[in-house]
Amino acid sequence: MSFKDLSLEQLIDDIKSKKITKEEVFQYFLKRIEKYDYKIKSFNYVNENWVNSNTKDTIFQWVPIGVKDIFCENWIPTTSASNMLKDFIPPYDSTVIANLTKEWISSIWKVNMDEFAMWSTSESSAINTTYNPWGNNRIPWGSSGGSAASVAAWLVPAALWTDTGWSIRQPASMCNVVWFKPSYGRNSRYWVMSMASSLDCPWTLTKTVKDSALLYDVMNGYDEKESTSLTWKDLIDPSIWDKKDLKWYKIWVPKEYFEEWLDEWVKLRIEEAINKLKELWAEIKEVSLPMTKYAIATYYIIMPAEVSTNLSRYDWIRFWHNSTEAYSSTDELFMNNRWEWFWDEAKRRIVLGSYVLSAWFYDAYFKKATQIRTLIIDDFNKAFEEVDAIVSPVSPNVAWKSWEKVNDPVKMYLSDAYTIPASLAWLPGISVPAWFAESEDSEKELLPVWLQILTPRLKEEKLFEIANVYEQATKFWEKNPDWFED
Repeated sequence: MSFKDLSLEQLIDDIKSKKITKEEVFQYFLKRIEKYDYKIKSFNYVNENWVNSNTKDTIFQWVPIGVKDIFCENWIPTTSASNMLKDFIPPYDSTVIANLTKEWISSIWKVNMDEFAMWSTSESSAINTTYNPWGNNRIPWGSSGGSAASVAAWLVPAALWTDTGWSIRQPASMCNVVWFKPSYGRNSRYWVMSMASSLDCPWTLTKTVKDSALLYDVMNGYDEKESTSLTWKDLIDPSIWDKKDLKWYKIWVPKEYFEEWLDEWVKLRIEEAINKLKELWAEIKEVSLPMTKYAIATYYIIMPAEVSTNLSRYDWIRFWHNSTEAYSSTDELFMNNRWEWFWDEAKRRIVLGSYVLSAWFYDAYFKKATQIRTLIIDDFNKAFEEVDAIVSPVSPNVAWKSWEKVNDPVKMYLSDAYTIPASLAWLPGISVPAWFAESEDSEKELLPVWLQILTPRLKEEKLFEIANVYEQATKFWEKNPDWFED
């Protein structure tokens, strides 16, 4: 069997049992990157000089993963896919990388993303445009499109990512890989480049639910250097993997998620997935999340406000380059540098965020948005008094053609309707495949559709249990893009 057909857990077990060596695994994936990445362009940098003689017997045994180009790694270029940081090489590791290093995980270096994790298609990177391995010249979504594409094409068995409103759920859904997002605060954001601090959440992309839990056990935990870090570590009870059905589970389907924006083919596949949950003995209820209709507007006020604050530190004076444009004041120098080196979406969000935080509009926009966010959280809390989990589509449509909607940011923002509410509420979530749906364009390709599962805050174990039962009953994750052979 090819290494690409093995899960992360299976690779680790085979290395520990000495069926294969860690060097063989690393070189195998390095060769796959060299052979296929020119087609999808998921990597910004590749660690071709991986050498380490340490033979300590630990969980990961040097199984390589991709790392989104937003996690600082000691002496490895970390650019956030922006010209603003094209020469930046951090002299430190983010806490997430340090936690994985303790278990001897091996970064195979950086995967592509939208600049500073902004945009929805992996088309705003200053380094590469990443393509979906499942489609003919289609987007992998964004901003973690490089992470999703690299795992979908089996260039790596897992990848790190960050999620703010949709950054990983959409790419995972469109590339047929599992995304997992823990409760906000489970994982440290220390030395992960900030986009919107009250929303950013680092975590993983894998091929299976169990692989996500494996990484979760290693990565979560208290970090005294990070003010939002939860003060205890969470470990998953291994007995949950033995469960074969969903008896006694009450699962909620919000009616608002099926009323607008949802393509008919996607809706059909999601309904089939819900029927599968019924076959597994789950009790399905339909209830309402009335504040859902305000989630996108709320997000696109809070997020740009935090973006404008976080990106104010990037002026190029501290990053070894200045604009060649003439200037007559320090302010004009700053303006020239930021205008020259930020891409359009970063500029758009800085301007919008500065506007809603201004003295004249703070109460009318930002303050009101934070109040609506509280109501959205209350919506979910009331729902979870009645049910164990909520399921919905991840995306209202399958992957579209690259550059098809790049000039229509409003349409792009509306595609996040199903993922943004959970981010505002700091909920954990995971995705499992709901099979494939036809594209609406003339080519009618069959492309991945995924089901989003949400549980109450800090209930990650319940989330893994539900997702694993569904995954084992369907085995959809085993399907790979046909053209990525060894």
